[in-house]
Amino acid sequence: MSASVPPPEGPSGPDHAPGAAVVIAPGEVSGSGSGEKGLKGNALGLFSSVAIGLASTAPAYSLAATLGLIVAGVGLQAPIITILAFIPMLLIAYAYKEMNSVDPDCGTTFTWAARAFGPRTGWMGGWGIIVADIIVMANLAQIAGSYGFQLVGHANLASSTLWTTVAGVVWIVLMTFICYIGIEISAALQRVLLCLEVAMLVLLSVTALVKVYGSHPPGTAIHISGSWFNPFQVPTASALTAGILSAVFIYWGWDTAVSVNEETADKTRTPGRAAVLSTVILLLIYALVSTASQAFAGVGDKGIGLGNPDNSGDVLSGLGGAVFGTTGFGWFLSKLLIFMVLTSAAASTQTTILPTARTSFSMALHKAIPERFGRVHPRFATPTWSTVGMGVISIAFYVLLTRISTNVLTDSISSVGLGIAFYYGLTGFACFWYFRKVLRRSARDLWFKGILPLLGGLMLLYFFCYAAFDVYAAPDYGSTTVTMPWGKVGGVSVIGIGSLLIGFVLMLIQWAVQGSWFRHPDVPVSAATEAEVAALDVRSDPEA
Repeated sequence: MSASVPPPEGPSGPDHAPGAAVVIAPGEVSGSGSGEKGLKGNALGLFSSVAIGLASTAPAYSLAATLGLIVAGVGLQAPIITILAFIPMLLIAYAYKEMNSVDPDCGTTFTWAARAFGPRTGWMGGWGIIVADIIVMANLAQIAGSYGFQLVGHANLASSTLWTTVAGVVWIVLMTFICYIGIEISAALQRVLLCLEVAMLVLLSVTALVKVYGSHPPGTAIHISGSWFNPFQVPTASALTAGILSAVFIYWGWDTAVSVNEETADKTRTPGRAAVLSTVILLLIYALVSTASQAFAGVGDKGIGLGNPDNSGDVLSGLGGAVFGTTGFGWFLSKLLIFMVLTSAAASTQTTILPTARTSFSMALHKAIPERFGRVHPRFATPTWSTVGMGVISIAFYVLLTRISTNVLTDSISSVGLGIAFYYGLTGFACFWYFRKVLRRSARDLWFKGILPLLGGLMLLYFFCYAAFDVYAAPDYGSTTVTMPWGKVGGVSVIGIGSLLIGFVLMLIQWAVQGSWFRHPDVPVSAATEAEVAALDVRSDPEA
């Protein structure tokens, strides 16, 4: 069923397409050939989609790299911080679910923001995905390289910038190749790695709690207290906000389940369900591991304490040896935990390539970037230029930063939170604005298409502004400082905002060189009507 959409209402301006009516079929992209891009359809089911969404967040790696930083900021309230960070992620997951049901385009935020606000806003949404993924690839590659050497007992190589860089580049090449040869192979690998990873994290947590409450608890052990789950126990409001901002990072990545929507069975429903399920499962994993780790190790700044600054970048390797032991089968389990962090980073490297390649692929087909990035492999049915290009750019960025300074590399990773907040928040606003005409149709539409996505967008807008102009901008934050005309600014803020501004400049260049997307976008700026949503509801109901 098709519906005639009148000229867009609401704010007018240069970012809104002028007015002739267009014909849109609900659940399809007008003029984009959604579902007809040449990608391999029906390749993924719900389990594979959830596995890809969870693997993209890299639970073991995220906890290893972030839990110590959260504890350093909020102390014993770390468990509640990891739980509170779940709230904006769940709200935005519902925005992804609702927008995907109407427009299952692998460009996700790029396409949806363009549909709600116009082509230039959509372009910047796509750039937010690309730049966040390229930046984080550098850290994932470094972790994978370092842990690989630790696993085989070469600590000296693990601390070598040269050799970890070489190993990291090899990981990127390997994961790019796997993504290139097929989505089904990628999904199969993710299913195996994810099951092992979750099993190890649960085993670590249960073993730690058994020892805490057993007859011979470690000297650092403390029993679980209700105060750990009371956010009002956090010393200051700024510490609470900064803690949640750090914890948001450990949830990032579940949207990969939606970015492969055009290769998923029942593409209007399964990807959205996978996104919501992924965030809920992550909540359970993070709440369990953070609580058990804190009970076993404590928050002290010595030894295995989670507050020890020497452990802030990796709390799991030392914790694994203390929980499982260093002899016999315990030694094997502690090594297996290191292997899980390694594979977690490696798997996330792979699942970071997937959404970026598909975002640029969709942008190319919509003629928002050079069209060669829209090519598909005739045999593997995967984006060719987009996948390989993502790998090459990631390698170049990684090598460049390690050559400049490891401090700049560290601060670039911290800045990725700004890119995350930008495009996740934009998706929430796009969902609310696109569905604004149908919010009074039912209570479900009001909440899931309107209020919840809007609240998620507002939360992330607050986190973005607070981080960019307060926390990250402080001269003593991070490892680098940049002198600006108005004074010294933290390098994290400069890198984060600067990377988004680079996208704005690239957008102007693309507009001048090609420009068809900006002048005649094939995604109409419009608002969903009750007739369209009703038609979509009928098509989505298997009993209708």
